[in-house]
Amino acid sequence: MPDKTDAALSRRERQIMDIIYARGRACVAEVHQAMADRPSYSAVRALMGVLEQKDHLKHIAQGGRYIYMPRRGRKQASRSAVRRLLATFFEGSAEQALAALLEASASATTPQELDLMAKLIDKARKEGR
Repeated sequence: MPDKTDAALSRRERQIMDIIYARGRACVAEVHQAMADRPSYSAVRALMGVLEQKDHLKHIAQGGRYIYMPRRGRKQASRSAVRRLLATFFEGSAEQALAALLEASASATTPQELDLMAKLIDKARKEGR
């Protein structure tokens, strides 16, 4: 059963999380300043509150302001996002997802990347996945 951290993020929530992950931690004003096509300061503050309710962010009080940081590491969050992507668009099939990825990026995929993917597949096969 997915927990609330598996809930999909809106475009703005994802934008905020990207800024927080890049900086490690930030206050609302710093996030607001870093946003492209930024909404109001109040909207950013409200969205960060929503992200905290969804367990994506946590905060500490420092000098009269809240400093926000991710509750989970970027790698853990990306795994959760990939699981949602697989379930939503590929019926849980890694094969279908890989085929779509290769089709979408055929001209941009380097031989080195293809070699690495092949090694990862071989490793998964050996580990019985």
